[in-house]
Amino acid sequence: MALSASVALWFLPFVLPICFYVAFTDLREMRITNQAVLALAGVFLIVGLIALPLPVYGARLVQMVAVLLIGIVLNGAGAIGAGDAKFAAAAAPFIAPSDLRLLLAIFAANLLAAFVTHRLAKYTALRRIAPGWKSWDMGWKFPMGLSLGGTLAIYLGLGVAYGS
Repeated sequence: MALSASVALWFLPFVLPICFYVAFTDLREMRITNQAVLALAGVFLIVGLIALPLPVYGARLVQMVAVLLIGIVLNGAGAIGAGDAKFAAAAAPFIAPSDLRLLLAIFAANLLAAFVTHRLAKYTALRRIAPGWKSWDMGWKFPMGLSLGGTLAIYLGLGVAYGS
């Protein structure tokens, strides 16, 4: 894992509550709020200056812009939601570029687990815990914030445990 444990430890305490909030609001409202995206980007802008060397910090900002541009194109094509695209862009600078394959594996496993869990919970008594959530009644639409936030949290947690 290219992400160092010390960098992951700097980011994790600030990012984790945002990831939980994103997952919760996307389940409840089927939207990722701009405030959460701005908070995540703000964490990187502030904590990243402390945690990363300046050249790496600059390169990660370029990552954010690149992922945002890709997200705009995908959103325009109807492939992903605007909140998902913005969250992915705000999350991008937390990822070490050489960990992309690992991140995609985490995302794939997390997406599958989240989708199956959400669909199963939808038809069980667990649904009564949160009867007003929009995600229960959206047909094939899925609250991707659950997987996106979970993936970032898992990646940084693994970074703390197994980072270089």
